[in-house]
Amino acid sequence: MIKFTIPIAPATKKNSQRIVMAGAYPKLLPSKAFVEYQTKAGWLIPCKNIGISQPVNIKATYYVKTKRKVDITNLHSALHDVLVHYGVLADDSSINPCIVASTDGSRVYVDSKNPRTEVEITTIEEI
Repeated sequence: MIKFTIPIAPATKKNSQRIVMAGAYPKLLPSKAFVEYQTKAGWLIPCKNIGISQPVNIKATYYVKTKRKVDITNLHSALHDVLVHYGVLADDSSINPCIVASTDGSRVYVDSKNPRTEVEITTIEEI
């Protein structure tokens, strides 16, 4: 089991995405808040470049700043992308090979004074 905390406010990729031109074609970029979150998280994740490639459950407890409506699937997507970016996970695919097999036990709470993401990664033993 791997446990760690990212002690900064969670951010999503999908809110406030940016459209830029890449030559003659538009390109969709993640929000500035997500880019900043990903950069800061890189300094705070203790288990970078381990490349988990077996099925795991990623239990994430998100503590957000406000009671504003938040979509936990967007938070999961952002967290999983950060974990792939820093090599904690080999991939965040849910099919062939299935690495992020579940997110059981994940929750969202409000903590305006200490926003963070508590992450617990456990392997799923195949039956």
